[in-house]
Amino acid sequence: MSHLEAILLGIVQGLTEFLPVSSSGHLELGKVLLGDTSLPEESMMFTIVLHLATALSTLVVFRRDVAEITRGLFQSITSPEWQFSLKILLSMVPAALIGVLFSEELETLFDQQILLVGAMLWLTGLLLFIADRAKNTDRDVTYGSALIVGVAQAIAILPGISRSGATISTSVILGIDRTRAARFSFLMVVPLILGKVAKDLIDGEFALSTDETSILFVGFISAFLTGLFACQWMISLVQKAQLRYFSYYCLCVGTAAACWAIFWQ
Repeated sequence: MSHLEAILLGIVQGLTEFLPVSSSGHLELGKVLLGDTSLPEESMMFTIVLHLATALSTLVVFRRDVAEITRGLFQSITSPEWQFSLKILLSMVPAALIGVLFSEELETLFDQQILLVGAMLWLTGLLLFIADRAKNTDRDVTYGSALIVGVAQAIAILPGISRSGATISTSVILGIDRTRAARFSFLMVVPLILGKVAKDLIDGEFALSTDETSILFVGFISAFLTGLFACQWMISLVQKAQLRYFSYYCLCVGTAAACWAIFWQ
């Protein structure tokens, strides 16, 4: 992979992590179009680094929320900040279990499985279409809804299912206020990504050559800067109930990916 390709994939990740069109799916499609020949574990590592970049951009955009939550942790356990943190932790459980128990199996799914990506993009599109038509979205996040949204996040580990699309759509379908849904969706993934990177560092998974490190670095910066813009844009789009446009996009790209896999790959 060249530095230019890493920058392009970083831009793709920065946009698609927050827009509900599946960042992992688009990264796999991008790797195919760019002719990437990385091994599955190397491809997975690049994906993780780009996700770390967008996790940090989330922290920047929601820095006031993060600061407020952090201060609240030093208050009573019954405080709203404590309760929100506990809901975040609860939402992490399903994806954390899947990641720990099936890490090797998951790596094989990030090896340009284009037909799978196409099918999962179709699923994302249908979910977004249903969510866009949801009414009475004025509830807060409860412990029960946090766990359900966490299950949606675990399923969204599959390339082609949008994590933000799955979690926000699930939240809206459950009747949660759209702004709260977007806030919870973007914050709930940060601990998971940071935990995954920490685990890989401890296991020595990031022992790379100089060339590999520089490629990861430029991809990281590209994804981080693009993510700052896309995160704020997505919040505005969710508030305006404009998810159906992304539904149409996912259905079109999913169809194109499936056709590519069946007829030309």
